[in-house]
Amino acid sequence: MKKVITYGTFDLIHHGHINILRRAKEYGDYLIVGLSSDEFNELKGKAAYHAYEERKMILESIRYVDEVIPEHNWEQKVLDIKKYDIDLFVMGSDWEGKFDELKEHCEVVYLPRTDGISTTKIKMDLLNNQ
Repeated sequence: MKKVITYGTFDLIHHGHINILRRAKEYGDYLIVGLSSDEFNELKGKAAYHAYEERKMILESIRYVDEVIPEHNWEQKVLDIKKYDIDLFVMGSDWEGKFDELKEHCEVVYLPRTDGISTTKIKMDLLNNQ
């Protein structure tokens, strides 16, 4: 079985999220999503609309996702790769090169982002329409 892992906040789920999850799953048999905890988002200076448990529930309902685990810090990726016996680490192309050090533990792939959509864009569009 080929295991794939990706990470993110996955707030305000949109078709860009679905695209990356679908494409990540196409690389293997089992997709694990490391979901940023509320505390980790706070450390990163990100504010999610939905709390961790709500985002987790939404992700678990997506057919491409086999398992959701909490992401508490940047350093846990290597530990997760070892713990879950990961073959492939996937991230969006906006992170290109940022996780190349993981190549000593598994294959690393950066997938193109979906043009014209992001959680930040949704938040900005909503703000501008008020």
